[in-house]
Amino acid sequence: MSTEPRDPRLAWWREARFGMFIHWGAYAVPAGTYKGERIPGLGEWIMSSAKIPLAEYEEIVRRFNPARFDADDWVRAAKNAGMKYIVITAKHHDGFALFDSKVSSYDIVDATPYHHDVIRELATAAHRHGLRFGAYYSIMDWHHPDAKAPNFARYVERYMKPQLRELITQYPEIDILWFDGEKIAEWSEARGEEMYEFVRALEPSLIINDRVGVGDFRTPQQEVPPQGPPGVDWETCMTMNGTWGFKSYDDDWKDTRTLLRTLIDAASKGGNFLLNVGPTGEGTLPDPISSRLAEMGAWMHVNGEAIYGTTVSPYGQPAWGRYTAKGNRVYAHVFDWPKDGRLEVAAAPTRAYLLVDKQSLNMERTGTTMTIHVPAVPPSTIASVVVLEFA
Repeated sequence: MSTEPRDPRLAWWREARFGMFIHWGAYAVPAGTYKGERIPGLGEWIMSSAKIPLAEYEEIVRRFNPARFDADDWVRAAKNAGMKYIVITAKHHDGFALFDSKVSSYDIVDATPYHHDVIRELATAAHRHGLRFGAYYSIMDWHHPDAKAPNFARYVERYMKPQLRELITQYPEIDILWFDGEKIAEWSEARGEEMYEFVRALEPSLIINDRVGVGDFRTPQQEVPPQGPPGVDWETCMTMNGTWGFKSYDDDWKDTRTLLRTLIDAASKGGNFLLNVGPTGEGTLPDPISSRLAEMGAWMHVNGEAIYGTTVSPYGQPAWGRYTAKGNRVYAHVFDWPKDGRLEVAAAPTRAYLLVDKQSLNMERTGTTMTIHVPAVPPSTIASVVVLEFA
């Protein structure tokens, strides 16, 4: 495995802390329903879950015409939410690609009435707005006839590698390669290492996740680990509701407070938070997603300093919230505002102030802790940030 230094290429990613995951494809057309029946499970797994025959799923692909898609709208929604990068499903398990592949005609340009290269448009828009861009690529493929034993090696050499070469060489805006679908019998550690070397050689600056078998960062899913693994880069990916790909009737939405506190929790343990959106078949973000992104952005506009570029909490996890750290500052993210106006912190700062207005707060030492005198009303009902400054 490559031994080139990882720190330079990971510098922007560690600074970012917050990104948008996008699961989008032809599965947004049925939106969780097949032949009038609501299909249990994840929206993007409907081909497998409903056992849709190949010919019928190809007919669904031919109906995929997201005429309302606007790359700039999606990127603005991410940027206004405080996100610093985007990762989208360039090819999911169903084998359908969102880019103009010359290796296959099973893509959005050749197989749908839409005929637009979504990956190119979104990658270009992301960089135009100052965001980094990532492409998700599934190792598993339900559509390609060779993507299982005994022809899997041929699928890797003649299909998977050529498509990855297309993505990496024809879309220079790709900063992250996000693999998935590795949990199949045909994939092995040796294949993973060989594939990692293959894509790394094509673009040395790429950041690659660990689901190829080896990688630059770990990818816990749907939860933040109890403790951040020391010395390891990691990123929690999570849905806003119960599915990754769009399901018209999934209304089990996490509230904005839960989402922001999850971001804070991840940052306090030295990790990133990749929050998923599942756009509709028309190419729009559902209203519950848009409203939550806007609300997260309002908090990040005031408090982003306490997230971006921060490192793991030096004082563990206090009962009232979380800590993040950067330079000579420790940020106390207070979830449970003290009713008596006395916030106890496990440190002795030279100054303490509210991030929202930079107004200094009175402090007094009480035994082994320092008590910060805070206002009666918290600046935020989600998380109020008290900055602890050290000499």
